[in-house]
Amino acid sequence: MPSFDIVSKVEMNEVDNAISGVVREIGQRFDFKGSHCTVERKDADVTMIADDETKLRQMQELLRVHMTRRKVEHQALSFGEAAKAAQGRLRQVVTVRQGIDRELAKSIVQSIKGTKLKVQVAVQGDELRVSGKKIDELQDAIAHVRGLGIEQPLQYVNFRS
Repeated sequence: MPSFDIVSKVEMNEVDNAISGVVREIGQRFDFKGSHCTVERKDADVTMIADDETKLRQMQELLRVHMTRRKVEHQALSFGEAAKAAQGRLRQVVTVRQGIDRELAKSIVQSIKGTKLKVQVAVQGDELRVSGKKIDELQDAIAHVRGLGIEQPLQYVNFRS
């Protein structure tokens, strides 16, 4: 029976490369000279520390640009609230979203079932498996999910016939 998986994965090596590009650009730019701005990653969290709000916004934009250059969709980034840090600086934690959470999976399953396509959708951890008898219906399911306008980047992998 033909099937495919709907996943949301980000290559963390590419995230590391984007972060190193941001750090390199911060070190070279004139408007960051003498500032104590840092970007570092631990697991799925990227921590940005900036001197003020303006520099923090510039670092956010740099992170988005470098992620796009490394072919990581910037929608995978979830920016947290900026909080006060030591010495009057600002700290912001950016989470790299991986996997499909329960609510999103539930809404995708409900939406696919609402189309009356003859496919079965099963939640397997943080991914979805869609299977059906005809490849055309699976392709219609992919087109439907793409048309939902979900913010989180989704990939369609393991297409087996």
